[in-house]
Formats: sequence, C-alpha cells, structure tokens
Amino acid sequence: MLRPETRTRARALQLLYAWEVQQRPPMRQVADGLLRQHPEWDRAVAAAESLAAAVAADVARLDGEIERAAHNWRLERIGTVEQNILRLALYELSTGDVPPRVAISEAVRLAHWFAGSKAPSFVNGVLDAVARQVGRL
Repeated sequence: MLRPETRTRARALQLLYAWEVQQRPPMRQVADGLLRQHPEWDRAVAAAESLAAAVAADVARLDGEIERAAHNWRLERIGTVEQNILRLALYELSTGDVPPRVAISEAVRLAHWFAGSKAPSFVNGVLDAVARQVGRL
C-alpha cells in the first residue's frame, strides 16, 4: 500500500506530464480530463492538482535549476517524464516542506516507476547536486 504522499506525487507527475503534452493548458482542465478517465481517483487528484499547479506556475525557475545542475544535458534532451520528476522534486526541495532526502528518494521512486532504466540514477544525481548547492544536504 502506498503512502498518501507518494500517491499524491505520482498523480501530480501524471498531471504534469499530461499538462506538458497537451501544450500546457490550465491545470484544472488537465485534472478534469484525468478524473473523467479515472473517477475513482477523486480524492487523490485534488491534492495532486494543487501540487502540479504550483510546479507549473514555477516551471521557468525550476527548468533553470535543472539546466544548471544537469551538466552536459540541455533541457530539451531530457525526457518529458524525467523533466517533470525533477521539477516536482526541485519544487519540494525549494519549499522546505519536505525533507531533502525524502524529496530525492520519492523522485527516484517515481523514476523507477515511470521512466527508463537509467532515469533513477540521473534524477538522483541532478537532485543531489542541487540539494548540496543550496545547502539542503
């Protein structure tokens, strides 16, 4: 059984992915579409929508952090799933509401579930670099 926070992050990642591939419509529209497909997610999507909307609102700053930390990688070369995992974790690192090790661990878990086999180590490396740079590790 997943912890509620993990489930929220997974749903937020799904929302961010859909938001990205749909050319960034309002997050409410994306969440409504997801709920039409999965009405049983009603309670989980509310918290995920809030988190995803906060990440989307801060996407320019988060992408800048990714570009600075992902040495030798241009943002457009990083997969959409991996970009959104990094954005989500960097947002949580920047708010200070989630302990850094938890944010990184959860992001690596999401990478295991939703991304390719090399993604978990890439995500871990980028997030570790950012967390150390900003003094959170």
